[in-house]
Amino acid sequence: MRIIVFFDLPTLTAKDKKEYRNFRKHLIKSGFLMMQESVYCKLVQNTTAADAMIDNLKKNKPDKGLVQLLKVTEKQYAKMEFVVGKTTSNVLDSDERLVIL
Repeated sequence: MRIIVFFDLPTLTAKDKKEYRNFRKHLIKSGFLMMQESVYCKLVQNTTAADAMIDNLKKNKPDKGLVQLLKVTEKQYAKMEFVVGKTTSNVLDSDERLVIL
């Protein structure tokens, strides 16, 4: 089972920035990995562990902003589709200058 956390927190004042940093640090210390900016994911053993982690996150949420939690099974998570743009590489991937010894 996976827990996915989506958050959008204000960073206008120094206090807002501090709460943002503290929440992000709490996620990382709790074992969450960043999937993309403001989206973190953690693998948990079962529903009970997921519910305990969600309660922990609710206790450590910032005062302002939006934090969304999504609980999905591994089967649902595995069906995630990745849509990416064209990648560029500086590595030459041809056999034009192949040297056989």
